[in-house]
Amino acid sequence: MSRLSRLLKPKSIALFGGAWAENVLTQLQKSDYSGAVWPVHPTRETMCSVPCFKSVDDLPHAPDASFIGVNRELTIGIVGELSKRGAGGATCFASGFLESEKEVSGGADLQQALIKAAGEMPIIGPNCYGILNYLDNITLWPDQHGGRPCKSGVAIIGQSSNILINMTMQKRSLPIAYVLAAGNQAQTCVSELVEAVLNDNRVTTIGLYLEGFGDIRDFEAMAAKALELGKPIVAIKAGKSEKSRASTLSHTASLAGGAEASSALLKRLGITEVDGIAVFLETLKVLHVNGPMRDNSVASLSCSGGEASLISDMAATSKLNFRDFSNSTTSKLKETLGPLVTVANPLDYHTFIWSDYEKLVETYAAVFADDFALNILIMDVPPTDRCDMSAWKIPLQALIDAKHKTKANVALLSTLQENLSEELSDRLIDNGITPLHGMEEMIQAVDAAIRAGQIKGSAREPVLLAAGDECEAETLDEAQSKSTLAGYGITFPNSVTGNTSDEIAKAVQRLEFPVALKGLGLAHKSEAGAVKLNLNSSAEVEEAATSMENVTGYLAEEMVTGAVAELIVGINRDPTGTFVLTIGAGGILTELLSDSASLLVPSTRDEILDAIRSLRVYTLLNGYRGKPVADLEAIVDTILAVQAYCVANPHLLELDLNPVLARPKGATAVDALIRLEK
Repeated sequence: MSRLSRLLKPKSIALFGGAWAENVLTQLQKSDYSGAVWPVHPTRETMCSVPCFKSVDDLPHAPDASFIGVNRELTIGIVGELSKRGAGGATCFASGFLESEKEVSGGADLQQALIKAAGEMPIIGPNCYGILNYLDNITLWPDQHGGRPCKSGVAIIGQSSNILINMTMQKRSLPIAYVLAAGNQAQTCVSELVEAVLNDNRVTTIGLYLEGFGDIRDFEAMAAKALELGKPIVAIKAGKSEKSRASTLSHTASLAGGAEASSALLKRLGITEVDGIAVFLETLKVLHVNGPMRDNSVASLSCSGGEASLISDMAATSKLNFRDFSNSTTSKLKETLGPLVTVANPLDYHTFIWSDYEKLVETYAAVFADDFALNILIMDVPPTDRCDMSAWKIPLQALIDAKHKTKANVALLSTLQENLSEELSDRLIDNGITPLHGMEEMIQAVDAAIRAGQIKGSAREPVLLAAGDECEAETLDEAQSKSTLAGYGITFPNSVTGNTSDEIAKAVQRLEFPVALKGLGLAHKSEAGAVKLNLNSSAEVEEAATSMENVTGYLAEEMVTGAVAELIVGINRDPTGTFVLTIGAGGILTELLSDSASLLVPSTRDEILDAIRSLRVYTLLNGYRGKPVADLEAIVDTILAVQAYCVANPHLLELDLNPVLARPKGATAVDALIRLEK
């Protein structure tokens, strides 16, 4: 049993504070909470007609849950008293703890005092609203909210209470079982909240609004448990831009991490990432009603050629596959719809049969029986306060009956979000049909459900975490970096070094001309004029070396020819402590194309191959217009060697190979950089 069980399903609730505690009591009364409620206030006699207690010691017994709506200093004392009495847990509303340390000093010390005061008693927050449990009518929440009681639904956990409130106000008929605000996760992290509700059989799907990950190992364990239970997780990850990360840090005191690292971590752990609240809610709805999609086959039906064309165009860049109908389905549709209707997927079945219940059922059922992963009927239903919707009753009933007849996965899509009422959406869900609000949101939500269906059901190897905190750094020069990495099996051009122009001119005679000369000790050699190419004699090398300024030495290398394409391979330490492995188009194309894929260390050979194949530059690697095909195995070997160095050196801050010359036989890294904790 979770240590949060009493807190999430309390039989008694204590409320501390004035106006905020009174707000919670109001919400509990509105939701018909059946347990005991004990307001605690040192001077008030009653709160909302409920008698008040003066202190924790005056309570009849230790409460299962408490809402603490007082200032940060008083919060610590109340938490300590509740813990000593054996309370089940508390939500801490006050802000001004670690999340505000940059603005107000002392927040970090207060947070440590809060954690110490809590001891073994679980606390959620601080800087959070609390708990909404719509399954059991428990609304430990100091504000209005829009959720409704349900028998099963999705659990939404997040670090922004206001975003969570907004989600409860949705009228998309998404059944919400729990809403849990994590605040700045002083003691109880998002991962523990998720694990607590995963155990509830009434919860079908998890939705996360994330600003920071907390402890990565806890997050991995939570995701593994969700995979084991077959409960999909959908996430919005905030804090991808620099300004957003700054806001996030002041809000949650969590490390937001970079966009590449967070997306790579979510994907690795089998969590489906989406952008935007509307898509988030629609995706949760698809997964709640239908579950993850077994494949990407989708059928679309509408009585308009415009809708059929629009959905086809909008889905062109998604994973949705409007495959052709089978021959038998095509024959049935032609027989039912007549010669004036062109049978194709997406299907425009026209309005000839709009009021013919039998033919509508035949049409819908014929498509639904064709084994598509999802069947979408497009229909905007007019508002009852402005229009007469009686003409829509027959098509809607035909849809419901065809769904029950075939038991297929079915959705009703309104092209605009507002053109599908909550009342009708509720009716559809009761009949196992997913109401989808808005065509743009639908495309992204179904695409996400397809990705969720492609997730493998087993936990991954833990990600590599940094060995220390980033502090003073040292950068190895190019010669040192190459010498180090060569020991891991990475191929570099034949080279020599020298401290003076005279030394390098003599040493270069051991190489085959032409050569490249590079000045050492500079971060940006090309911009400083410290790279000279295609030198064909010792004299040219010495002259080039003499022209370079502010260098600590020289590196001369044989020029490499015959490259099919240039790649960049790099590893960077993310603020979360993970290591991001980046593979992309290299050389002068790195910034021009922004063509890259990101993985976390360690990644498998197959994952690295998949990442390479996802790049636009893969067209060149695969033999563009009859050109030679690059040695993919050698490229992957190079990337695995880079990763092996990182695993062996978890004090790494940054590693760059750019460019790596992909050749028909072999792969050669031309430039290298390593930056380490000193």
